[in-house]
Amino acid sequence: MKIDWDRRTCARKGHVTYAPDDPRLRVRLHAQTGLGDAWRCLRCGDFVLGEPHGSGPAQDAPLVPRGKVLRDLFILRFLAIERAVRGVFVVLVAVAVWKFSNSQDAVRRLFNEYLTVLRPVFRHFHYDLDHSPVVGSIQKAFGYQHSTLLIVAGLLLAYALIELVEAVGLWRAKRWAEYLTVVATAAFLPLEIYELTEKISYLKIATLALNILAVLYIALAKRLFGLRGGRRKFDEERHSASLLEVEESAGVLV
Repeated sequence: MKIDWDRRTCARKGHVTYAPDDPRLRVRLHAQTGLGDAWRCLRCGDFVLGEPHGSGPAQDAPLVPRGKVLRDLFILRFLAIERAVRGVFVVLVAVAVWKFSNSQDAVRRLFNEYLTVLRPVFRHFHYDLDHSPVVGSIQKAFGYQHSTLLIVAGLLLAYALIELVEAVGLWRAKRWAEYLTVVATAAFLPLEIYELTEKISYLKIATLALNILAVLYIALAKRLFGLRGGRRKFDEERHSASLLEVEESAGVLV
């Protein structure tokens, strides 16, 4: 069953009506009923009783999330959710590193006790824990200084903050957040590529592909850094879309 996203959005957020100054458009968006004046919604096209939410030149009509704009908003909010989840995860890792730095000796003793107990069990299955890469990495971490671990925790928190700020800005479709996302994501691409040279995994490949697509899509679709005409063309496109939506809602275009 096909979902009518326009009407679903109107049911959740309410209709958006507008009275253009152009009489040719105004008469097509307006209707007289026995209950009073009704105006056609710019998003779903249904007539809504009551005064319009705004009026003025057609090109100044509100740009409601509809059609291409609604698709762009959906993509931005998908990226916002991904950034928010990543940011929360990095915060948890930073807290874990901070707690580990404050109880490093206790954790080392507990780990060695468990290692002593588990060593014969794993030896029975012909697995040598003393030469395990995972065990070796954990033991190496025990050698880090307290100050080094605090710096790592601070850097992780800073990265998480960037991710969470991106998430909020992208969810609200702010242009500054689009710039921040492109710059921050592109800055970490070399590191992600380097990690793939060390060890390849499907998760790393998927993350790298998603970030590359996000950078290209946002930079090109939103005309950042002067691409495809820059901010001027982007604003012109938005105003043209507003006028187009009014004309489409009025039934002028076919």
